[in-house]
Amino acid sequence: MSLLALGINHQSAPVALRERVAFADHVLPETLRSLRALPQVREAALLSTCNRTELYAVADDGGHALAQWLTLRPDADLSAYLYVHQGGDAARHLFRVATGLDSLVLGEPQILGQVKQAWAAAREAGTLGSELDRLFQHAFVTAKRARSETRIGNSPVSVASLAVRLAQESFTRLPESTVLLIGAGETIELAARHLVQANVQRLLVANRTLAHAQALASRHGGVALPLEELDRHLSQADLVFSATASREPILHRVQVDAALRARRHKPMLLMDLAVPRDIAPDVAELKDAYLYTVDDLERAVEDNRRNRREAADAAEAIIDLQVTRYHEVLAASAFNAPLRLLREHGEQARSEALARARQQLAAGRDPEAVLEHLAHSLTNRLLHLPTAAVRETAASGNPELARAIERALRPADPSATVPDSIADAADPAPQA
Repeated sequence: MSLLALGINHQSAPVALRERVAFADHVLPETLRSLRALPQVREAALLSTCNRTELYAVADDGGHALAQWLTLRPDADLSAYLYVHQGGDAARHLFRVATGLDSLVLGEPQILGQVKQAWAAAREAGTLGSELDRLFQHAFVTAKRARSETRIGNSPVSVASLAVRLAQESFTRLPESTVLLIGAGETIELAARHLVQANVQRLLVANRTLAHAQALASRHGGVALPLEELDRHLSQADLVFSATASREPILHRVQVDAALRARRHKPMLLMDLAVPRDIAPDVAELKDAYLYTVDDLERAVEDNRRNRREAADAAEAIIDLQVTRYHEVLAASAFNAPLRLLREHGEQARSEALARARQQLAAGRDPEAVLEHLAHSLTNRLLHLPTAAVRETAASGNPELARAIERALRPADPSATVPDSIADAADPAPQA
C-alpha cells in the first residue's frame, strides 16, 4: 500500500476541464464511498475547490484505479493534465496546498479551511483511516507553523480581493457603480467586504435561498433579491460577481444581451469566480460584456507572487522539516502493533500472577513465600517470549535488535554487570 495524491489544478488544467470534475458538497459522501469501494483503495479523501480537484488515498496499485475513476467522470482525456504523487511527495503536496503555496493566490488563507472540510467530509463518510488522518493532522500543523513563523499569511490576498482590484483598474468606477453579487458563500462574502471598503455605490445580492441573501445584504448595506428576479435587475448592474455551487450556468448569453440592450449598451464587467462556471462562456462574445473567469486572474496574481516569494521560501523550509518529521512518525508507528502486543502480554502475565498469589494467600500460605513465588513467576513470564524473539532475530543473521536492547539496559554505573550479550541470556522456562 502507498500514500497517493492525484488530481488536476489551475496550473495543470483549464477551467473548462476543472469544472467537469468539480464535486459539490452534497455529493461528497456518496462520492467518497464509491472511491472507498474500489478494491485497491483502503482510505480516501477528496478536495474539490474552484482551483483544484484532488484525491488523497491509501491504495495498493500505485493510483491506477483512482486515475481511471477520475478520468471517466468528465468523459474526457485527463492524461495530459493529471498529476500523481506518491509517498513523501504526496505528503509534501498536501502540506504545500494547506499552506497556500500551491494556490492561485500565493498564501491565500481560504484553502486551509477547505482542506479541513475535506478531512471532515472523509471522516463523516467513514473513508478516513489512521494513515490519512495522521497525514491531514500533520498538514494542519504545518500550515499553522508556516503562517505563524513566516510572512506568508501577512495581509492575505484572496481571489475575491484580486477581482475587486481588477475591477477598480478597469473602466468601472466603484463609488458610482451598482454591483450585483450572485451567491452568498465565502467568496461572495469576501467580495462584498472589499467592495464596501472601496465605497461601492450600491450592492444587490441575489441567491437561491433568499434568507442567505438577506443576511449577507444586511451585513454590508445591500439589497437582497431572490434568484428568480435576476433578469429583472441585471440591467442595473455595472459589475457582476458570481460564485455559486450551481452545476449549470446561472447567466446565459441571452440574459446578458437583453440587459445590455436595456442599458443602451453601457459596458458591463462580469467576474465569474465559480467552478463550474456560473456565466456561460459565450457571454464574452457580446460587444459590451467583459467577462473574466478564475483563469483570467492568473495574470493579476503575478505581482502578488513576487511580493510573497521570500516568505514562500521560508515556508518551503518549514515544509521540508515537517515532511521529515512526518516520515519519522510513520517509521515509529510501524512498531506500534508489536509494542502494543508486548504490553498486552505483560498485563496478562501480571494479572494471572497476581490472581494466583491472592489464591495462595487466601489458602494460608506464608506471605514471604508467596511474594517470592510471585516475583519469580512474573519475571519468567515477562522475559520468556521477548528473549525467544531476540534469539530468533540474532539467529537469522540480524543481531541489531539484541544490540539495541543491550544498549537500553546497560547500567550507567560501569561497575555494574550485564550479560555479555542479551542473546546469550538464559531463557527462563515459563512457570506452570
